[in-house]
Amino acid sequence: MNFIDLPQLEEIFGGNIDEQIYRRFSVYADLLIEWNEKINLTAITDPREIAIKHFFDSVYPFTLFDLPQGACAADIGTGAGFPSIPLKIVRNDIELTLIDSLNKRINFLETLLDTLNLKARCIHGRAEELAKTSQMRETFDIAAARAVAPLDKLCEYCLPFVRVGGKFAALKGSSGGEELEQAGNAIKILGGTVGDIKKYTLPDGSERTLIIIEKTAPTPEKYPRNAGQIKKKSL
Repeated sequence: MNFIDLPQLEEIFGGNIDEQIYRRFSVYADLLIEWNEKINLTAITDPREIAIKHFFDSVYPFTLFDLPQGACAADIGTGAGFPSIPLKIVRNDIELTLIDSLNKRINFLETLLDTLNLKARCIHGRAEELAKTSQMRETFDIAAARAVAPLDKLCEYCLPFVRVGGKFAALKGSSGGEELEQAGNAIKILGGTVGDIKKYTLPDGSERTLIIIEKTAPTPEKYPRNAGQIKKKSL
């Protein structure tokens, strides 16, 4: 696949991009399409759409709030590495953990990170089980998730990973505000408080919503529930 050229990527991102960042995005796009023929990683295969809907939309939301240098971040249900690997490409200071339940995707992520010469921890497992472990529970400055589940359920998967004082960043579509209304009770039960809501538009006109939830109290030990309970009944 021929990725878009550097000036086109700079136009999408609205600023200068150095050669190393451009090369990493280009290699990422190539590997994404190559592996997508073997395992289902993305329905988006056009180079410009990859740049906008995967790369830009993974990076831009994290410019809308303060993400401290060296933050310890977890990407829950990361899939093909969105949003965290594009963010890692432009913010290599972040200490990153990627979590996914499908080992084939973890294999892709490990190959991708090795090819890009980026360091991150890749963990194969279910979020609701990993969040119960002392090594993972309430240890991250920030957890992030994109296109994983409705917000009320997503909070139960993600907030247990976040330390008190940290943040959960939910990257949602145009209906993010409606999901937030339905998630209010779950957010409160799990120790969160809505911090900010940012609506933004991608360069192609698609509407997005970033929801920042502050972790203000420990998550009760009984959460998260198992996957069947989470799917069956929202908090």
